[in-house]
Amino acid sequence: MKKLTTILFTILGIIMMANATTFSAPSSDFVLIKGGSFIMGSPENEDWRNNDEAQHRVTLASFYMAKFEVTQKEWREITGKNPSNFMGDKLPVESITWLEAIEFCNALSKRDGRTPVYTITDGGNTVTWNRSANGYRLPTEAEWEYAARAGSTTPFYSRKVPGAEDVNFYGHYPYQIEQNYFNDEVLETRPGIYRGKTLEVGSFKANPNGLFDIYGNVGEWCFDYYGDYGPSTGSGTAGMTNPAGASEGTRRVYRGGGWNDFGKNLRSAYRAAMPQNNNAYNVGLRLVCNADDSVKGTVTTREAANTGSKKSAGSGKALIIFYSWSGNTRGVAREIARQTGFDSIELELVKPYSTDYNTVLNQAQSDQHKQARPELKTKIDSKKWAEYDTIILGYPNWWASIPMPIATLLESYDFSGKTIMPFCSHGGGRFGQSLTAISKLAPKATLTAGLSIHYSGGSSLSKDVEKWLKKAQR
Repeated sequence: MKKLTTILFTILGIIMMANATTFSAPSSDFVLIKGGSFIMGSPENEDWRNNDEAQHRVTLASFYMAKFEVTQKEWREITGKNPSNFMGDKLPVESITWLEAIEFCNALSKRDGRTPVYTITDGGNTVTWNRSANGYRLPTEAEWEYAARAGSTTPFYSRKVPGAEDVNFYGHYPYQIEQNYFNDEVLETRPGIYRGKTLEVGSFKANPNGLFDIYGNVGEWCFDYYGDYGPSTGSGTAGMTNPAGASEGTRRVYRGGGWNDFGKNLRSAYRAAMPQNNNAYNVGLRLVCNADDSVKGTVTTREAANTGSKKSAGSGKALIIFYSWSGNTRGVAREIARQTGFDSIELELVKPYSTDYNTVLNQAQSDQHKQARPELKTKIDSKKWAEYDTIILGYPNWWASIPMPIATLLESYDFSGKTIMPFCSHGGGRFGQSLTAISKLAPKATLTAGLSIHYSGGSSLSKDVEKWLKKAQR
């Protein structure tokens, strides 16, 4: 049956292509990604796999993909602006929202005499994609993963796990370092340099499809809303043709990992997500355009309201709630409370983590690995919880994500309709992928720009907090 399904999808693709009008590549900076079928997602035995990576068969039409991420020079030539955190003409543009990315695609299409792909209405809450247009666009999730895999079925396109000499990422933490932190000599790829910034596009060898920096440097916006893949089974027998994601959602997907990501989040199947109006210093874009007009029709996507069965009481009250191990996050929380006068609660566990640094490293990564949900000693009355519109959520960046006590909190209380203002203490990776973790666990909350503090924040802590709070009030 599996073989028959594959044959049927292949025949369908051939029929589509036979009646299609082909388009030329925009320039030599684009490569043709020939259409075909592949298994999207990751097998259940892939290390550090997430539950949202269910395997399923996908068939795609051919498309052109840019060899390089969009640079700051290219962005500035079209928009007249450069929002990037790291400055340099040949560096990838970053700190751009999803909406800004699709507006850029349309503007570039007009400049180059191509048909704009997107129609943006309702203040950006509704976006319609003309699927047969020849203009520039973002890749779908499926197109991105297909191009990144380049025929591979392993966690990365290469057999060897990428290291700091191959990819610009948090090189101290290659794939599978977590469970081998104190015995890294057993790893195929050992820890390397952490550059802590973006690099010029094309600084490393391309993948087999001719795509540079498909992992690392900056994550790359995709068209899709984040959600379930749709029809899929663990065996990968269900098929999808040219999927474009959910028609409604609150988070948009980005892929590939960035300069501050751990190796586990560079995997071809890893899915990151963020609200379409948010930006990050490690997220940019890579352009795609159709190779033909075989895919017809339009796709309309709409921003869903961040509400659920229960809405917050609308009192305007804010609560600072945080988990701290070493005291760094506690110090930031106290400064926020001092400046605002907001209520504050520190999360405590029924079974606290060890006070020994080496021991807690093992405990933290082990809990993350198995997605544990440690029981909270701290309880908040439901009526009291309903009084707060805004949750100022603090935590240390543990293994490039949230500590699992924060995951317990997010799943224990109704965040529908609330605003989450995240802050974290970190040792160099800023937020890592913690904002994606929050986005996935609280999809019906509004997520604002966060505040990342290096360790305890030092002498600039007060000013950093003040600046962040003022920005949040705008």
